[in-house]
Amino acid sequence: MHKTLRLILGDQLNHAHSWFQKKDDSVLYLMIEQRSEMDYTRHHVQKIAAFFSAMRQFCAEKRAQGFSFLYYKLDDKHNLPTFSENIRDILKKRQLIHFEYQQPDEYRLDEELAILCGELTEMEGISHQSYSTEHFLTNRDEVSNLFAGKKFLMETFYQHMRRKYQILMEKDMRTPLTGKWNYDHDNRKKLPKDMVVPSPKTFDKDVSEIVAMLALQNVATIGKIDNNNLTWATNRDEALTLLEHFIGTQLANFGAYEDAMSAAHRVAFHSQLSFCLNVKLLHPLEVVKMVERYYLKHQNTISIASVEGFVRQIIGWREYVRGIYWYNMPNYPNMNYFNHQKTLPEYFWTGKTGMNCLQQSLKNSLEHAYAHHIQRLMIIGNFSLLIGAAPREVDSWYLGVYADAVEWVQMPNTRAMSQYADGGQMATKPYTASANYVQKMSDYCEGCKYNPKLKHGDKSCPLNSLYWNFYEQHRELLSKNVRLAITYSQLEKMDKDEKAKILAQGAVYLDQVEKL
Repeated sequence: MHKTLRLILGDQLNHAHSWFQKKDDSVLYLMIEQRSEMDYTRHHVQKIAAFFSAMRQFCAEKRAQGFSFLYYKLDDKHNLPTFSENIRDILKKRQLIHFEYQQPDEYRLDEELAILCGELTEMEGISHQSYSTEHFLTNRDEVSNLFAGKKFLMETFYQHMRRKYQILMEKDMRTPLTGKWNYDHDNRKKLPKDMVVPSPKTFDKDVSEIVAMLALQNVATIGKIDNNNLTWATNRDEALTLLEHFIGTQLANFGAYEDAMSAAHRVAFHSQLSFCLNVKLLHPLEVVKMVERYYLKHQNTISIASVEGFVRQIIGWREYVRGIYWYNMPNYPNMNYFNHQKTLPEYFWTGKTGMNCLQQSLKNSLEHAYAHHIQRLMIIGNFSLLIGAAPREVDSWYLGVYADAVEWVQMPNTRAMSQYADGGQMATKPYTASANYVQKMSDYCEGCKYNPKLKHGDKSCPLNSLYWNFYEQHRELLSKNVRLAITYSQLEKMDKDEKAKILAQGAVYLDQVEKL
């Protein structure tokens, strides 16, 4: 007879968790397609379908292994509006005496379950216990403890992680392989026109049942799923296949071209592993260890720059932003250093804009629930910052549109990294760019209605005048930043008439942002 209820959230699909090392007939596992998770922002339909598909497959696999699972679909008549209501109802109806859960990665759910557990113990005498998800390589407070009283620096944290887990290290356990920690400067090449780029690895699955259910339940979504065929990896076997595909066909060129953008290649050499990692179908250490083993066997054919660049994303950046998230919550959503208040233009939901770089990046996002990190940061994020979009709006859009988006990783990357809303805790200066950067790193300027060389006039690229307008507008906040000394020096040396024309053009584009 069941005595304990164990909750598993949609991003806790860890097959290797200690909960599943042995079967216990007294334990009932609970998974819920929770309506409250559908409504806190408007999600891409591919994101919801990917989560639900992954959850259902996880449940089916564990049931087949003999574990007892209770699974509520979104339209289940017993499914109540919130996790707390569902858990209370199940505990009462099944007369269970103990509740357990894995610690949520998002603050709001962490708070909800903590409050629930306190009430269960105080009012109903039901005991409870929380567990680690056994996924991350750091504790929630490891980043803040490492930098106690010091400036937060990702590079310092990254080196700490390399030493801690002995990834790409020499035998002395202190020195990085090749004697160099970071190859970021080698990873900024434009994709050559004749470059052979592998097609994205996809996995076909019919999710028509999920799509129909969302429609019947009136769940507001973004985007669509062509022919109800979801192509995301949503189970453990597919995740491993995707990892092997990346290592075998993309890793060698990942480093050099990880910042490159192309209208013809939406994925290029990126892995698309973030969804599998964020729902915990893959463990970060198994991913980097597999990459490391491959490199050590193929050092003659693969660059350390590619391998190091990828490892840095997984054990450096990913773990770092999680620590930043927990350090800043619950105040993170209120940070708005520039006091930006503008709403996002309508084309963020339609993709219909004359700016080809923005159109291509929005199109990728809306059609595939995916865009790689430079499209997210240096095109969409850059434009959002330059037009003064409200960080809360930017957070919500990113969190909704991308299948891999969960708040702990999305909020630091958007609010802090791309929007500089924290005033420089994560980034030493705002990540901004004019048309020069876009032309250097992509083929997006080809065929665009705007001229990347012009800084003012009807055909001038909006990024050029918006860039200088941004720095002029925020001079008081940014002019003393040593990393922006060259930027403000250029602004000061600009011909007065030319400067006036550029700033005037920026003001026009800001006023007509919906028409760009």
